[in-house]
Amino acid sequence: MGTADDGTVTTVYDRFADIARTTPEATAVVFGDERLSYGDLSARADEIAGHLAAEGVRAGDLVGVLLDRSAHLIASLLAVLRVRAAYVALDPRDPPERIAALLADAGVRVALTERAHRDLVGGDVIALLAPELDSAPTGDLPVRQGDPADLAYLAYTSGSTGTPKGVCVPHRAIVRLVLGQELVAARRTDVFLQYAPVAFDASTLEIWGPLLNGGTLVVAPPGELGPAELVELVRRERVTVLWLTAGLFHQVVDEGLTDLPALRRLIAGGDVLSAAHVDRAVAALPDCVVVNGYGPTENTTFTCWHPVRAPLAGRDVPIGLPVNGTEVYLLDDDLRPVADGTVGTLHAAGAGLARGYLNRPSLTAQRFLPNPFATSRGALMYDTGDLARWHDGVLEFVGRADGQVKVRGYRVEPGEVEAALRGLADVRNAVVVAQDHSVGGRRLAAFYESEFAIPSSELRRSLSATLPGYLVPATFTWLESLPLTAVGKADRAALAARRNRQRPDIGSDYRAPTTRLESWLAGLWQEVMEIDPVGVDDDFFELGGHSLLATRVTSEIASEFDVFVRARTFYENPTIAELAVQVAALADAPAADVEEARA
Repeated sequence: MGTADDGTVTTVYDRFADIARTTPEATAVVFGDERLSYGDLSARADEIAGHLAAEGVRAGDLVGVLLDRSAHLIASLLAVLRVRAAYVALDPRDPPERIAALLADAGVRVALTERAHRDLVGGDVIALLAPELDSAPTGDLPVRQGDPADLAYLAYTSGSTGTPKGVCVPHRAIVRLVLGQELVAARRTDVFLQYAPVAFDASTLEIWGPLLNGGTLVVAPPGELGPAELVELVRRERVTVLWLTAGLFHQVVDEGLTDLPALRRLIAGGDVLSAAHVDRAVAALPDCVVVNGYGPTENTTFTCWHPVRAPLAGRDVPIGLPVNGTEVYLLDDDLRPVADGTVGTLHAAGAGLARGYLNRPSLTAQRFLPNPFATSRGALMYDTGDLARWHDGVLEFVGRADGQVKVRGYRVEPGEVEAALRGLADVRNAVVVAQDHSVGGRRLAAFYESEFAIPSSELRRSLSATLPGYLVPATFTWLESLPLTAVGKADRAALAARRNRQRPDIGSDYRAPTTRLESWLAGLWQEVMEIDPVGVDDDFFELGGHSLLATRVTSEIASEFDVFVRARTFYENPTIAELAVQVAALADAPAADVEEARA
């Protein structure tokens, strides 16, 4: 379990406050040209906390946080914890309906946001614009120390019934993650990068890892960064600890991990890692420990870890051993330990455990079980639903015991997407499966029953109004009837094996390429998207593209033409016709002649 330097268990804010008092001049946060010392950050958090207190926010309340990555975001999280409340971090990119539903589910009365996202908060919630709050706190701040068992934040994960689940994470779980943890072995000289969405639990390690150890937190600029931009930021800011989801890790390795002398820990996880990419990372970073991290949100970011210091010699990447403060058990259906080499369901226990699901006592009781192996009364263990086995003294991940899948690092319940599809007009039934994709890892594929084919663009827009981007399927296939197994259930295995390369109906007519550059880009998109043909007016994202696939496209462009297309430029020019103009301009040549102009 994580503890303060004097051996006592502490809370997130109390630990931060101790560091701010003892080393107020040390650099806490770097955001572009802005640098905040621990003293500055503490003072800014107190200012915002004063306004929260003035609005009646008290210990145990849930406060919404809807901000882009910035120094204000970090100060706002601390401010919520300063008043002994808990934060509900939301992603501004999510659909307004989803944001409103999550705020309502959490019972949020006050939210910290910024002018650009004010309308997302809704009229029933008091919106405080964190970057614009004046420096005169008007509410009394609590002076008592908090309880490590108090709620620190609420994180929403996908739910099989169509309703997201709010995971209640206490302070002790965060402290256990970042203090005295061999996984990171954090030190005051460390520089962490915060790039993950704050609504995603990867940000828990990124943010509190440095701030509870006296290190420095570098906050990446808002929006998506391509692998080259990300590596350049790590190099420029001399980042020492970097945490990447599996898909992004693979792309960063493909981009190249050269000239990163400060990096000492590269942690990847959220899905199965490619052993070949891990081997390449180990070879490229001889002074860095590459770590495979595994764990559900319900056990606070990481449950197991495996450091890789030598080539894997063709074996899968193990998930290793439990992190400090955690116990794991591999059990059969009767909750009895299985023998080494036998597959069992992984259960986790210890200080990292969440308190359960908000307002979901039945589901909490199903997944958070009495721990028969514990010595203390009332101890629980969490049924992860993951299958694993012991092999050569370490744990190997085998798969899921249910239909849950990981897509782009996010945990996805296909049932949530299926419920949203069935709720659309004209859709009689739907099945959503995960398919392996040659470029972007796993992707969601939707198959639906209807009397007629519905344009994919219409389905995508309808789902995007209520679901976050990672839950919107990449492909939609119309079937007059879904295939069934011998017992009358939808044949998910058959659907997962079914591939559809046909260009979807996206509401625009097909227009063929007319220049060599457009033809080259069309061929690239066809390969990356696994769609044939692709027209020059087709929108990349309406075809089912996402950030990881966009990164592959820009990387291939850089390799072929020696030009660097920034992620923002790609997002603003998402058709082949538009992108060709940008590539030609960067290459300083007419679009028709770029192929000849490249040296």
